[in-house]
Amino acid sequence: MKTISRASRRDFLKIAGTTAGGLFIGFNWFSCDSPKVEVLSTEEILAQAKSFNSYLSISPTGDVVIYSPNPELGQNIKTSFPMVVAEELDADWEKVRVVQANLDTEKYDRQLTGGSGAMPHSWERLRKAGATAKYVLVAAAAKTWNVPAEEITVEKGIISHKGSGKSGHFGEFVTEAAGIQAPEEVVLKDKKDFKIIGTPVKNVDAKEMYTGKPLFGLDFYREGMKQAMVQRAPFGMKIKSVDDAAARAVSGITDVVTFGTSVAVVGESTWPLMKAKKLLKVEYEPDGTVESSADHDRIFADLMASGKAEVRRKDGNVDAAFKGAAKVVTAEYQCPFLAHSPMEPENFFAHVQGDKCELIGPTQTPDRARQAAATILGIPKENITVEITRLGGGFGRRLRADYAEEAVHISKAINAPVKVTWNREDELTGGAYRPAVRYRFEAALDTNGQMIGYKLKGVGMNAGNSTRENNFPSGAVDNVLIESVNYESSITTNAWRAPITNFLAYAEQSFLDEVALEAGKDPVEFRLELLNRAKSNPVGELGYDVDRMIGVVKMAAEKSNWGKDSNVKQGFSVYFSHRSYVAQVADIELQSGTPVLKKITAVTDCGMVVNPTGANHQVRGGIVDGMGHAMYTNLTFENGVPKQRNFDSYRLIRLKEVPEIETHFLDSGYDPTGLGEPALPPTGGAIANAIFSATGRRLRSQPFIEQKEFSDIKLEIRRA
Repeated sequence: MKTISRASRRDFLKIAGTTAGGLFIGFNWFSCDSPKVEVLSTEEILAQAKSFNSYLSISPTGDVVIYSPNPELGQNIKTSFPMVVAEELDADWEKVRVVQANLDTEKYDRQLTGGSGAMPHSWERLRKAGATAKYVLVAAAAKTWNVPAEEITVEKGIISHKGSGKSGHFGEFVTEAAGIQAPEEVVLKDKKDFKIIGTPVKNVDAKEMYTGKPLFGLDFYREGMKQAMVQRAPFGMKIKSVDDAAARAVSGITDVVTFGTSVAVVGESTWPLMKAKKLLKVEYEPDGTVESSADHDRIFADLMASGKAEVRRKDGNVDAAFKGAAKVVTAEYQCPFLAHSPMEPENFFAHVQGDKCELIGPTQTPDRARQAAATILGIPKENITVEITRLGGGFGRRLRADYAEEAVHISKAINAPVKVTWNREDELTGGAYRPAVRYRFEAALDTNGQMIGYKLKGVGMNAGNSTRENNFPSGAVDNVLIESVNYESSITTNAWRAPITNFLAYAEQSFLDEVALEAGKDPVEFRLELLNRAKSNPVGELGYDVDRMIGVVKMAAEKSNWGKDSNVKQGFSVYFSHRSYVAQVADIELQSGTPVLKKITAVTDCGMVVNPTGANHQVRGGIVDGMGHAMYTNLTFENGVPKQRNFDSYRLIRLKEVPEIETHFLDSGYDPTGLGEPALPPTGGAIANAIFSATGRRLRSQPFIEQKEFSDIKLEIRRA
């Protein structure tokens, strides 16, 4: 059993009830004062959905309503969060309803979705919410029946006392529970007693999604609102002049609004907006550096050769190690800018009314949208409400608030409610992208094939620190130098699923394969050798758990039958990111001389798996995403404008190009760690290393299909 001891009382539940309605158990995610009593029926609780309060409620019928505070964009958090609460509550999952909560920073301290941090951050808080609710319900039953609380059991929402034979569902005790004070200590379940956590549970929105219920921002509509679409300036440019006469003449267009470097057409529906937008005549002029992809290649070369680098890590005597090395291995890797490409393009609703504003839409960071609106309008953020819809994908793109800002600007200008909608071309050309990065790796080997020196230099476009200096193999090598150079580009960038590590992992894991080959060692054994050195004699700071990484490496080798079938050419990759560890093996078979990618085996240590169904989907989705962008996707620029404007030229992976994916989970005994991103980084490296094993062609840049080394391979993909 685990006891959460006396933190602040404000960490526990607020308890309230009503003689006429149900029990309202609000949970203050910062902390809370003594419980308060409020008169709220179930209907009144549901009616408050627009005024966020992270709580669970129980109706007189025994039905449980759990509000999920974090934005749901496909990572299954709207299902897994309530599962954790319901587990400690011992609720009947069939009687649990889940509602998306709105923004309220007074009640919640991390109401965002990003960095795979939602579950690790909230795990214990969610458990306390359910356990404390269960405590007061049991206490209420004990008082009602005049029996010791210790003799009462709870299962699937039924409270029972074996000695007297009495039992009843939660709803029968909500009134009595309202007067019972929350404890200062709460006992959490032993994990071996979990009944809901660890079981496969379907997405709570599944039925609504496949029956077309309005869940997403694009579905949102309010009578009387205007629609708007925006023409944005190329990167590095500003507006010189606007001729909107032809656009205003389109039937259904009610206004044209210019703000910043953007021009918006406003009307009654999106069809005339698309026509009017094409008729805008906007002249631009430079406002800084206007860049093309050819410029980026030159900048990378110059900065890699002579750019002033920031030293991120230095262990030992690197110069001496390389000077005395028996062999030095060097390689460079480069990746392009990438768009996020969520299936639902950006959209947002805003209604500015004097010193108040209402915001509704898909956002990963609702508070950022609120803060941005407050700045634009010059009003207190407390005067702004944010309602979160379900997001049709995000991948980091909706961590920004630019599309919400547009809606605020336009609503203010036209003095009316408005919904801004981006089309696919807007999403690809007006987005904030994954940074383009180039890496140079160098490894020094002694006569025994031991890596005695390691150097990494990263040059990124608006990437900040393009390295992860404390990740593997740092700590496993005596002499290490890691440097970073950042170029300030006019092309805006943003966190893109598994920021930085999405490409760094590919480059690093491909390079380690090259080093293993030069050392005459098996790639898996080479990594294990390094990890064992980090475990027995670590050098400097370790930003990763050696045992957890060793665990997934060994299990992936076992599950994939590593090296046991001479007809199967395999590539290995392992990476730590967002608190979790994923090892992958890609299998390629030569069939009539043609290399065929048939399977990817993945082993993930993300601590305890809350929902196996959701976890499996996250790992598979990460692999598909990582594979698709490594192999096919590129975004290039000409004079500040992306050349790829839609999916006809911006190449994404297709269903037929996905091989068999086999997933395994290693429970290392830890509480849940991140899962939305960690499966993506290792994928490109596993595939590239398998391609080398099968063909002898080493791929050092993405996308693979645009590299000359890949052009004559004719790789095919078939399910095993």
